[in-house]
Amino acid sequence: MAYADGAPPPARRGRTPLQALIYWSVVLAVWGLIFIAAFLAAFATDLPDTSKLYDVTRQPSVTYLDRSGAVVAVRGSQYAPPADIDALPPYVPAAFVSIEDRQFYHHLGFNPWGMLRSEIYNLKHPGGSLRGGSTITQQLARNLFLTPAQTYRRKAQELVLAVWLEMHFSKKQILALYLNRVSFGGGAYGIEAAAQRYFNKPASGLTLGEAALLAATMKGPSRYNPAANSERAARRATVVLYEMERMGAISPAQRRAAFSQPVHVSARLANQRAQYFVDWLDAQVRSQVGEPTEDLVVETTLDLPIQAAAEQAVRAGVAAHADQGVGQGALVAMDGEGRIRAYVGGATYAESQFDRATAARRQAGSAFKPFVYLAAMENGHTPDEPVVDEPITIGNWTPRNYTGKYLGPIDLKTALAQSINTVAARLAQQVGTARVADTAHRLGITSPIQTDPSMALGAVEVSPMEMAEAYDAFANGGFKARGYGIERLRTAKGRVLYDHAAAPPAPQSVIGQPALSEMIRMLRGVLVSGTGARARISGYDLAGKTGTTSDYKDAWFVGLTGGFVTAVWVGKDDNTAMRKVTGGGPPAEIWRNFMASALPRLAAQPIPGADGPAPVEGIDEALSQTSPARDAEAPVDTEPEAPPPRRFRERGGRPAQDSAVPF
Repeated sequence: MAYADGAPPPARRGRTPLQALIYWSVVLAVWGLIFIAAFLAAFATDLPDTSKLYDVTRQPSVTYLDRSGAVVAVRGSQYAPPADIDALPPYVPAAFVSIEDRQFYHHLGFNPWGMLRSEIYNLKHPGGSLRGGSTITQQLARNLFLTPAQTYRRKAQELVLAVWLEMHFSKKQILALYLNRVSFGGGAYGIEAAAQRYFNKPASGLTLGEAALLAATMKGPSRYNPAANSERAARRATVVLYEMERMGAISPAQRRAAFSQPVHVSARLANQRAQYFVDWLDAQVRSQVGEPTEDLVVETTLDLPIQAAAEQAVRAGVAAHADQGVGQGALVAMDGEGRIRAYVGGATYAESQFDRATAARRQAGSAFKPFVYLAAMENGHTPDEPVVDEPITIGNWTPRNYTGKYLGPIDLKTALAQSINTVAARLAQQVGTARVADTAHRLGITSPIQTDPSMALGAVEVSPMEMAEAYDAFANGGFKARGYGIERLRTAKGRVLYDHAAAPPAPQSVIGQPALSEMIRMLRGVLVSGTGARARISGYDLAGKTGTTSDYKDAWFVGLTGGFVTAVWVGKDDNTAMRKVTGGGPPAEIWRNFMASALPRLAAQPIPGADGPAPVEGIDEALSQTSPARDAEAPVDTEPEAPPPRRFRERGGRPAQDSAVPF
């Protein structure tokens, strides 16, 4: 197009600020829609089936039975149907909204600003605990449909499902689903089950302080469990109450009234049996069947009368020696085929739910020496072989005996009975520490074993479960035993999901003759004339070994009879020293008190594989000639410095000392 008089074309007018704002808003909106569509296409292709949500009426229960059919525990909500949110006091749902999702009634399933704040916090605190910024709707989506895996894909699917929930349910329905499905720790799923478990009342009867305590557990159902960590939970509940006041859910007068009214956790929790055992099995059940969709029944190997004796023995033993610094104890008892008959992970479950029976790894001390002696017996040594207890140096390491003295010429059976360190160290060097490690692994020790010379004296970290499994071969005729607690897993309607008897492990001989009979002979001597004198019980064929670590941080007694073994450990969770506590002291006493109750019920038989009858008469004679004072002076054992790592400690450390919501 030509312009007259050669005039230049008119200048193109630019967009006004308002037009530019509209233009770029449209562009960003289009690209946002494209991004959302791509996001949905990428992560929504394998979303879980959501149709089952409508079929859920309550959290399925898992009922645990002992070997005789008696109820051990019920996890889930067999006796807790979903709570009607309209029947709850208004402050109950308000407590959860106040502390978990203050913008719950204003967002569409997720809070972008909350997520942004969490990401900024995570970037500023690398290596610390991550903040997720999840809304109540996102938490519900995760609990209903997803796994707790910390992956970006799971987080993206969580967002998609949260929006889906918001589109299909009202805020009231979402909050009701959340309260009825979330875990409150200790096997309680849903607000009704939690109210029954912790306060022995229906959810409709919760006080303001009780509601705040339950809302406090959402930060970590185990860490803030009101039964296990009352002071920590109380401090968190204080935060809940202040947030409720800030949001206007309660008045300052109501908050002050809640502070003045003590909250008491149901005494039933302290009286429940075998909770450590149930916790151990609960994880196994869920790993086999996933999240239960129908009521389940678990038939276990536990023997409740024996379990009661075990819990009493551990609790009384820890309390009796608290002045010596004994802070905790654990006990695992199993029969010759690996059936767990008693399982105690700590002195008091209500005070600490950390399971020391399987989750803790502590140095074995001289309780490891039988593996050294077994390797030696299999390599041609004999119990009557003469040796000399004298100073020895291996490389730059010089082991010493507990007494600081040396016995001179003795034989191997005396060296094991008296737990002589120099002889065990020399013996391990003669047969090879690698062979000793192989022997321990063959019998059932699964933890790594270093092959430095100090391993001969027990510088090896193991759990009470491992020690019971490994010693079981000495009790059952030389066969490997793996501890297990589930005999059958079935639905409440009778459909069998798992049956241990359907595919039992093939018998595997791990100790042959004559090594087996030689070891039984020497382990009997530990109780008859050695460091295990306090574990003796008249009239039974018993054997075992004490164990004490350096600086008295761990003490053990692992003992056995025909087809039955029990491992006992005592120590402190913070891995500090006790005051001269040895394996021949509190652990042997706990073992004796427990076994004195268990042996008549077990109808115990002589130890199989032994050469000749059990020296019952010799034990009776030794008992009649041994006074308590002489028992107290019996030789004890100790090991070289080799502090174990601190990873066994209960997460969270010491509970908080200040509490605004009293118990």
